[in-house]
Amino acid sequence: MSEINVTPMVDVMLVLLIIFMVAAPLMTVGVPLDLPKTQAKALNADTQPITVSVKADGQVFLQETAIPVEEIAAKLQAVATTGYTERIFVRGDGNAPYGVIADVMSRIQAGGFTNIGLVTEQKPDR
Repeated sequence: MSEINVTPMVDVMLVLLIIFMVAAPLMTVGVPLDLPKTQAKALNADTQPITVSVKADGQVFLQETAIPVEEIAAKLQAVATTGYTERIFVRGDGNAPYGVIADVMSRIQAGGFTNIGLVTEQKPDR
């Protein structure tokens, strides 16, 4: 018999498709941080906010791109799609210097953005 049987190949491809469809939403892209734990409840989010992350060593990221702190307001104005009402989440590592996080937030506010929030993780219930 010299014909190719494509049924097993189609089965394998469908299984791979299902695996990727299930796994894709589980992969959250972002800068790995050790966020502080709080009692705050999760927010309902209709749209994807802009995230600014501060690592423990003080390095600042806009979404997943490292940027200098001095350029944060200009970069946010270029990225914001709804203008100054864009939601901006600041993710600060629990071990990051408080001064760096405060500086980032003050630069964002000085850039004209008013809808700024801090991101934390929920404490586990005891």
